[in-house]
Amino acid sequence: MKLLRSIPLALCLLAMAGASQAQGAASYPDRPVKVVVPFPPGGATDIVGREISERLARAMGQPFVVENRSGASGNIGMEAVARSAPDGYTLVVGAPQTLTINPQLFKSNPFNPQKELDPIVVVATVPNVLIINPKLPVSSVQELIAYAKARPGKVNYGSSSIGGTPHLSSELFKSMTKTQITHIPYRGSSPALTDLMGGQIDMMFDNLPAALPNIKSGRVKALAVTTRQRSDAAPELPTMEQAGVPGFESQGWFSLLAPAGTPPAILEKINAEVNKILATDSFKERLANVGAQPKGGSISDFRELLNTETQRWSEVIRFANIKVE
Repeated sequence: MKLLRSIPLALCLLAMAGASQAQGAASYPDRPVKVVVPFPPGGATDIVGREISERLARAMGQPFVVENRSGASGNIGMEAVARSAPDGYTLVVGAPQTLTINPQLFKSNPFNPQKELDPIVVVATVPNVLIINPKLPVSSVQELIAYAKARPGKVNYGSSSIGGTPHLSSELFKSMTKTQITHIPYRGSSPALTDLMGGQIDMMFDNLPAALPNIKSGRVKALAVTTRQRSDAAPELPTMEQAGVPGFESQGWFSLLAPAGTPPAILEKINAEVNKILATDSFKERLANVGAQPKGGSISDFRELLNTETQRWSEVIRFANIKVE
């Protein structure tokens, strides 16, 4: 009898909780939202993060304030958000490295991003691009391969961080072309690009949005993009496959996540707003100008991507024997 009497009370409490959550989502946001970018300013993650934050602020009537918290290949910023209150007022810009690669690289990763962060939406995808110092005496991917093979171990490449898609793209390039190229890691895309332009490094793969301004100005030379299709932002560039490396493919993507336990109604509200923004011609044009393409989709679509990417990059990591202590 006590059990039977408790059932209506439990149902009432559940109904009250649901109503409270719906009310909270309806008024969300009623104060500024912090959006953490776990990498330094100027890179592709920062560019896309700032663009979507600016549009969300316009759409939702509250500031979406970007905060750069770099370090430990993005883990510092990601963990800070995972430890934040799950109320929708702290978000993070996620990428393949921080969500699907780092957990496989770091033996003592302090947290599990796929368990301690709730996915919201994939904002955009971008190709990586193979770029070189303009003074390097090559003009094509095949010439670069020949140049590197003639100088085993003497050609070097930079990466924005250990384990990022630019780094793994380079290791994939080495394995597929049987070249010996020395890795020089940097803390972010911008310092690596600076040294590439200065001649301290010879080549690198980078996300197209970060590299595009320097490609257009001639400060670096682009040889190919890493996706299956050419990029609308740089249609003159061949794909790696067209440039003579069959089967080569990699791309970056940028997303929004919140601390695990954030009310689903708030996650769905942000997801819906982002999808509306991605459908506008003005945002599509803005992304195209920086070499990115809108993605969007549901929260479940994002979860499926996380599973697929985790499997794909685990194979590259094992093949290249990449480890981070």
